[in-house]
Amino acid sequence: MDKSARPRALLSVYDKTGIIEFAKGLHDLGFELVSTGGTAKKLKDAGLTVISVSDVTDHPEIFDGRVKSLHPAIHGPLLCRLENEADAKGLAELGYPMIEVVACNLYPFSDAAAVKPPLDDSVLLEMIDIGGPTMVRAAAKNHANVVITCDPEDYSFVLTKLQSGNISPDFRRDLALKAYEHTATYDSAIANELASRWNGLPEDSNDTEEQSSRLPETMTVAAHKKQKLRYGENSHQAAALYVEPGAAKGETLVTATVEGGKAMSYNNYSDADATLRLCRALSTDEWPDTPHACVIVKHNNPCGAALGKTQAEAYEAALASDPESAFGSIICVNEPVTMEFAKAVAPLFLEVLMAPAYEEGTKEVLMQKKNRRILTIASPNNRLSPLPRKTVRKPIEGGWLVQTEEAPIIDWSKAKVVTEKEPTKEQIASMKFAVKVCEQVKSNAIVMVQGLATVGIGPGQTSRVEAVRIAARRAGERGKGCVLASDAFFPFKDGIEQAAEAGASAIVHPGGSIRDQEVIDEANLRGIAMLFTGHRLFRH
Repeated sequence: MDKSARPRALLSVYDKTGIIEFAKGLHDLGFELVSTGGTAKKLKDAGLTVISVSDVTDHPEIFDGRVKSLHPAIHGPLLCRLENEADAKGLAELGYPMIEVVACNLYPFSDAAAVKPPLDDSVLLEMIDIGGPTMVRAAAKNHANVVITCDPEDYSFVLTKLQSGNISPDFRRDLALKAYEHTATYDSAIANELASRWNGLPEDSNDTEEQSSRLPETMTVAAHKKQKLRYGENSHQAAALYVEPGAAKGETLVTATVEGGKAMSYNNYSDADATLRLCRALSTDEWPDTPHACVIVKHNNPCGAALGKTQAEAYEAALASDPESAFGSIICVNEPVTMEFAKAVAPLFLEVLMAPAYEEGTKEVLMQKKNRRILTIASPNNRLSPLPRKTVRKPIEGGWLVQTEEAPIIDWSKAKVVTEKEPTKEQIASMKFAVKVCEQVKSNAIVMVQGLATVGIGPGQTSRVEAVRIAARRAGERGKGCVLASDAFFPFKDGIEQAAEAGASAIVHPGGSIRDQEVIDEANLRGIAMLFTGHRLFRH
């Protein structure tokens, strides 16, 4: 190989951030610049001398640029092991100069997949990069001889290392690993999007068998680390926050604008997710006279939730459900924060407040407590909307559990009154509200409500009757005449006995126990109206 030949750098990027500065730095270090298509044009327009890939391969780009870099004149230098005498000799005989630096990032497939309305398949498929991933993988495989960078933020570090003449094996490996993560994420995004288009999403069907058939044969995850978190659930655990491709900027919890206080923690995000999920579930048009929703969550469980004619009314009702647990909680409202609400919540110690927007002056009131964080979840019409159903993953030893989740579609017209006493219209409305809350409470779960506000919640118990006792204790006198919801059937009549002692006048649960009749008989004996939905709501 001609040792007097200038080293070459291959630059082929879709995201051209910083590429001119990087190319100038490489030129100043004596590199010949080889480039393709739009990258070459941008560099030439900046006054740089660029060798086109077509000149290197002695072959024109074909099929409107679909094929340009897939050629031995490119991949020979990328894959040549200079430490291998036969490789070095073979490259010299071919007359191909070595490529020592590659800058390459890929077509933005995830951005194209997120376009609304969706692009036609034929258009989307054109956003699948072929030559780029091949160059990246080849350079990363031969990282001992080729420096590969996919991230514009790394350009300055690479130039500094090249200028010093000290590119360590560790630095090369770090860049190579990042390159493989780049292509793996890219391929995962493609597989996931095409699976959803061609096979359908599991959550788009209400039929369990069809949902199951749509679950992917191979589970792939494509997410980018947004930030390191202070620690995990406890201080001895490491944690980070990742963003899925296509997550709408500002419209999801992960991409929300965060202001005030210290950075969000792992627990903050975990609790905020539970809070936001329930608040979205309550943001429907089922209760037009009480459009304002307020949810208060502590340790992943609601301690209060309410709907109100005003935001402040909803907050006061939610807070009254369990004011003790609300200390250090996370709160979410579904409409822009009002001054009345801001002044009402200001004295409470809370970790995070979430809303779609904030009226003028409210942020200043809310942030008088220096460690309080406020999040803006951008939403159409400044109102949170319910989430579509989704497929979720849970890691277990040796693998993953995958399921469709989010609120079940309960056909209330098919719900069955099983007692002699029928629930009133007002109790039915309370049942619908209670069920939405119950679905977000850890199992075994009991929710007691008055009107459209919780008065007692019994979360996460190994005994259903104990969950009733906890909810009743928190409700106190406000439990008299309440509607009680359970996430699963009552296996014995003792749960009904406890509910009656707490003052429940109506009960809603899935039904389905072999002792249903015993439970119904007890409800009849106590004069309680009972309704079976047929939908279990476990959340473990």
